[in-house]
Amino acid sequence: MSRKLNIVLVEPEIPPNTGNIARLCAAVRADLHLIKPLGFSIDDKHLKRAGLDYWHLLNVYIYENFFDFEAKNPEGKRFLATTKASKYYSDVNFPDGCYLLFGRETKGLGSEILKLYPQNHIRLPMRSDARSLNLSNSVAIITYEVFRQWGFPGLC
Repeated sequence: MSRKLNIVLVEPEIPPNTGNIARLCAAVRADLHLIKPLGFSIDDKHLKRAGLDYWHLLNVYIYENFFDFEAKNPEGKRFLATTKASKYYSDVNFPDGCYLLFGRETKGLGSEILKLYPQNHIRLPMRSDARSLNLSNSVAIITYEVFRQWGFPGLC
């Protein structure tokens, strides 16, 4: 059975992070959604290097802003990764067609976005004096939890 996962990066800033996430999305057949402004050009050599030769295996969608993304993707439950959440990512059941939203590396998701889905905030556990994990690591951890819950469909 095929399942669909959507990874959403809101205003990503660091090309190698986005390239690594693109490679992850290609490997697990997740769609990648990039919301402007981007901190780099989509043709950035660092972005392409991190994604290596996986770009042809990937569906990438680019949006002018968050409201453009919302208008073009009205269906699908949203889960917002934030260090401000009380619920761990592993305590959530992720449905088919869901969207995992991640904010920019320096500030995370903005309060205006977090307010839209207050019941769907998730976090990775970490020591209290650590600010956050690297964006591409956070995306990978939560993505593989989703696929673990789904029984790794289509992956070998």
